[in-house]
Amino acid sequence: MTKARLFRLWLVLGSAFMILLIIVYWDSAGAAHFYLHTSFSRPHADPPLPTPGPDRDRELTADSDVDEFLDKFLSASVKQSDLPRKETEQPPAPGGMEESVRGYDWSPRDARRNPDQGRQQAERRSVLRGFCANSSLAFPTKERAFDDIPNSELSHLIVDDRHGAIYCYVPKVACTNWKRVMIVLSGSLLHRGAPYRDPLRIPREHVHNASAHLTFNKFWRRYGKLSRHLMKVKLKKYTKFLFVRDPFVRLISAFRSKFELENEEFYRKFAVPMLRLYANHTSLPASAREAFRAGLKVSFANFIQYLLDPHTEKLAPFNEHWRQVYRLCHPCQIDYDFVGKLETLDEDAAQLLQLLQVDQRLRFPPSYRNRTASSWEEDWFAKIPLAWRQQLYKLYEADFVLFGYPKPENLLRD
Repeated sequence: MTKARLFRLWLVLGSAFMILLIIVYWDSAGAAHFYLHTSFSRPHADPPLPTPGPDRDRELTADSDVDEFLDKFLSASVKQSDLPRKETEQPPAPGGMEESVRGYDWSPRDARRNPDQGRQQAERRSVLRGFCANSSLAFPTKERAFDDIPNSELSHLIVDDRHGAIYCYVPKVACTNWKRVMIVLSGSLLHRGAPYRDPLRIPREHVHNASAHLTFNKFWRRYGKLSRHLMKVKLKKYTKFLFVRDPFVRLISAFRSKFELENEEFYRKFAVPMLRLYANHTSLPASAREAFRAGLKVSFANFIQYLLDPHTEKLAPFNEHWRQVYRLCHPCQIDYDFVGKLETLDEDAAQLLQLLQVDQRLRFPPSYRNRTASSWEEDWFAKIPLAWRQQLYKLYEADFVLFGYPKPENLLRD
């Protein structure tokens, strides 16, 4: 009787192990092999995992046999021939109204290497960790554990298994070009049957298509109950990075690109309610084009009213373009290895590509000339009442403090 039970137990455990082996192998190798040999040139509904990336020179002590098993798969090396090669053709500048208005500078240039960049990164990470551990700074979700973060709030964490990288993208912080880089590194998007090798050749409409990226929120569909465990393994093992910018300047940039340009989606979803609630317009055109022709535009003051209105988030969470970074990237739950800033984008990008050991294969796309600057803050906030400015700072205070941006005292006092 005892032998029969042991045999049944061994049979069940062996079957479970084989199922796990098949799932991980197919998703990591088989599906990737199939995907890279298809001839589609647009994003797929659910792109499979690329070939796993190299060990990031970091030892992971396994807590169980499952950890050891997964670690072997995640640390598999990629041959040099499988990595993206440098594009020799000179790509055309991407089109689109938004990029034209911004005035992109597509001329190549070398980023100056700052000898103190290593110390700068250490300071940024120290500030972030210090305030996450400091009870003097309180904000919603700060004390939440990673396991308690809803799956829907993990959609900004893009995974590249080839090079062992996780990027949390923040809209209005060069995320379009960093997404392009992640597509090239992961090989997740094909053009004429082959992965893109040059970030600038990837059309903007494909870059922001969610199906072009493997993100943490897709893990449940792929791995079910193993999803959180796999996330934690990757978070321990991979290089995790994000880019941030001055919170108030990011808001100005979001306003400029979404409400000063004819954007039909943002007009219908956000501008129409703002104009009705805060500008007392009862009859509004059906399209942004008609509204712009009639001179009906959301003002920056209307936008600030919308952000401060307590009823706004009762209807829906903030849009990602003005949602706080701590809510997008969970910096107190995820120990980031690299914190880049838009203010030092060129230097930080060069340093990060070197850290990922891909600096010889690609360069970060150039930034644009008329980027929203911090020197504009006083002009933009000149007509905003002092009380509103103070409330707005409280709303975004955690982003200022966590990422080492000075409190804008000149805007918060008479």
